[in-house]
Amino acid sequence: MNAAKARDALLAGVRGFALIFVSLVGSILLFTLTAVSLALIPAGVGVFTTPLIIGRVRAHADFRRELAARWSGVRIPSAYRPVPRRPGLGGWVGRCTTLLRDPATWHDLRWMLADMTAGFVTALLPPVLLLYLGYGWVLALGVWRPIADAGGLWFLFVHVTSLRSAYAAAALGTALSVLGLFVNPALLRGHFQLAQALLSPSREAELARRVDRLTETRHDAVDTSAAELRRIERDLHDGAQARLVAMGMNLGTIEALVETDPAKAKQLLAMARASSAEALTELRDLVRGIHPPVLAERGLADAVRALALRLPVPAEVSVDLPERARAEAPVESAAYFAVSELLTNAVKHAEADSVWVDLSYAAGALRVSVGDNGKGGARAGAGSGLSGVERRLGTFDGVLAVSSPAGGPTLVTMEIPCELS
Repeated sequence: MNAAKARDALLAGVRGFALIFVSLVGSILLFTLTAVSLALIPAGVGVFTTPLIIGRVRAHADFRRELAARWSGVRIPSAYRPVPRRPGLGGWVGRCTTLLRDPATWHDLRWMLADMTAGFVTALLPPVLLLYLGYGWVLALGVWRPIADAGGLWFLFVHVTSLRSAYAAAALGTALSVLGLFVNPALLRGHFQLAQALLSPSREAELARRVDRLTETRHDAVDTSAAELRRIERDLHDGAQARLVAMGMNLGTIEALVETDPAKAKQLLAMARASSAEALTELRDLVRGIHPPVLAERGLADAVRALALRLPVPAEVSVDLPERARAEAPVESAAYFAVSELLTNAVKHAEADSVWVDLSYAAGALRVSVGDNGKGGARAGAGSGLSGVERRLGTFDGVLAVSSPAGGPTLVTMEIPCELS
């Protein structure tokens, strides 16, 4: 066994020792409090205590999910339904009812019951296997004498009553510790896989969550499309359409003045030419806002590079995409406008003086990272400046993650499932 495997085994023993207390204290205490709170619901008290306690239960389960991913690479999905936060008595009743109707609540309770029993045992084994080494040799080095005088003790299946049996216990303890060096990481992983089996949402719950998500993103897509149509109509009405109407009126005046006042007609003709040029520019800008020509002609990478060139601050674009392979046009468009909005935010709101963009494709998903050295403080979620980007990505089952501590830097990562062709 190499040093790395030995270190992993020892680390698994230490982590198992920590999980013993988490399983006993956290799961037993919260399970007991939840059971008492549920029993008090008919008396009315449980209506107020149950949402608070179940909130702590979910925090406890999420903490174990984080440990599972960090310590053993076991991913445990979470599928909690949103809880209403209306004030007043009706709000408390609604929150309690929503929590009790959520299958994930009962998954948490079932998991805590197993965590304080089978989970405790699987967490106990890694440290115990290692500690048997010291325990066996302590007996062999002389502690066996007073124990033998008192009638002896059992070291697993070895009855220690003499020096010979004490050395047998030491040999057994050594063997168990060597076994622990090989199996401890697997035992720790087994502990988290037990949690995964009990905490993961059922297929029915996952399908229901998927349907809810698709319904939400469909509504967002409809709202976004309607808002985009209104923007286009407004821009046409206030911009190009107004200029074309004015140009038509000028041409009518020119037709009347061309013989009586050629100088004035020439002046109006120059104004009409300028209006046509401005209308053409506005139409091009409008088309670029719908689907930039460079995106359609040269793809996402070159379109993002063109965005970076127009920024007033230095921008670096790194591309790791298969050559001559492109995602579907709607996916590229969503990614392009998301990057455009993020770059605008970095310059305008984060006050950054340097930005960078990374484009890559792996595991069936387009991955885009946008970073800046601005003042930080960006947040995802409803009501934030990034909510529009989230809605745009949600239409394609995309996800967005934000790392933006106060003072910066900010890194926004987006992943959009797609296939390249």
